[in-house]
Amino acid sequence: MHYHLIGICGTAMASLAGMLKARGHHVTGSDQNVYPPMSTMLADLNIEVMHGYAPQHLEPAPDIVVIGNAMSRGNVEVEAVLNRRLSFQSQAETVKREFINGKRSLVAAGTHGKTTTTSIAAHVLEVGGVHPGFLVGGVVQNFNSSFRVTDSDYFVIEGDEYDTAYFDKQSKFMHYLPELCIVGNIEFDHADIYPNLDAIKLAFRRLMNLVPGNGRLIAGWDDANVRDVVNNFAGKLHTQIETFGLGDDCRWQARDIDFSGEMTRFTVTRDGASWSEIETPLIGEFNVRNCLACIVAASAWGITPEKIKQGLRTFENVKRRMQIRGRERGVTVIDDFAHHPTAVRATLEALRAKQKEGRIVAVFEPRSATSRLKIFQADYARAFTAADIIIIADVFKSQNTANTTNELLDTAQLVRDIAASGKPAEMIAEVNDIVRRLVQILRPADTVAIMSNGGFGGIHDKLLAALREMT
Repeated sequence: MHYHLIGICGTAMASLAGMLKARGHHVTGSDQNVYPPMSTMLADLNIEVMHGYAPQHLEPAPDIVVIGNAMSRGNVEVEAVLNRRLSFQSQAETVKREFINGKRSLVAAGTHGKTTTTSIAAHVLEVGGVHPGFLVGGVVQNFNSSFRVTDSDYFVIEGDEYDTAYFDKQSKFMHYLPELCIVGNIEFDHADIYPNLDAIKLAFRRLMNLVPGNGRLIAGWDDANVRDVVNNFAGKLHTQIETFGLGDDCRWQARDIDFSGEMTRFTVTRDGASWSEIETPLIGEFNVRNCLACIVAASAWGITPEKIKQGLRTFENVKRRMQIRGRERGVTVIDDFAHHPTAVRATLEALRAKQKEGRIVAVFEPRSATSRLKIFQADYARAFTAADIIIIADVFKSQNTANTTNELLDTAQLVRDIAASGKPAEMIAEVNDIVRRLVQILRPADTVAIMSNGGFGGIHDKLLAALREMT
């Protein structure tokens, strides 16, 4: 079949394009934002990408048009699809029809950690011998890919709570037919589409209601909102519930956590009895929880404790999740996707737990649809406590920023609030100016944690180059 993807260079859409190509379909696409790394990946896959949007991109007529969730009415190519009555569907619906129907599906969901959890699960299941297909919102370094298509009966997918398309406003994860469903945490996010926390909870409640009776809901019991949704659903969830966490009232628990060595170590108990000793290169309590969720899932699918332990020990993490981009002159430069205040705080606390000497310098770009808004102004002021020095970039400007009716984050006020807590903080608008300032203040043994959900003007490479050039 001929699939044409409108908005093909989005992370999820480009990965879908690669999956469809691997399945043997003819794939084309269009986008006005054609740049690496997605454009490079598509070129390597020999997938034709047309620049901009135009009706002629639909000639000859494709069998199915996939419309990305960044597209809206008024887009000339979308309008041509409708006027010509071409068959169209969303990215999530296409994944369901082509890659999940009839499979045993593991959906890893939650406001935070779902990319890492999905990636861990895919690797652990691979080590366990089931050779799963997968789709992740990041590059899994063990596979050097964000997707894989196999003949296995198993499929692992990141469960995104964001809406599906302009014509389908339900969460993407509602399409993914979970046999196993991990819900690690629930917090207010995506303020551009969800009005409040209750709306987020309702979305996750609907996801939980998809899990079959012979499946498992794997619930992060340390999270009060997960508990609330599950408990308010008591008697109505027609599936088996497995709870996990660091607290004493979970079925699966992580105890005796030790971050002091090169590897994080902890003991897993099930129903109060020792299950196994675990080692992982990941740091932070949140990653212990991510590993624990995958232990529960892999066990439910019959993977042995020995294989699970091997998978966790050899996991290489996801690009842009506490990824070390380089070291120059004793300075470590970290790239992290954190943008929600809870994720920012967790990232910095995890780095603090491992930092034996030197300072942690946090550099944050408010770039995501939610982080650009003032709704989390007070939360961000408290999110940088574990850092020694904080630099806040200007709010990323995009078309959505210009069109928003919500008040934007006040970065100048944010810096004043952070400084009032006793932390050195400054607001620097431009990337090149941030790099110049960093070169002035950095010392050997310092760690720079650069946090953004976008490219941030290539700041990582610019900083490493500037450090190399110091005399």
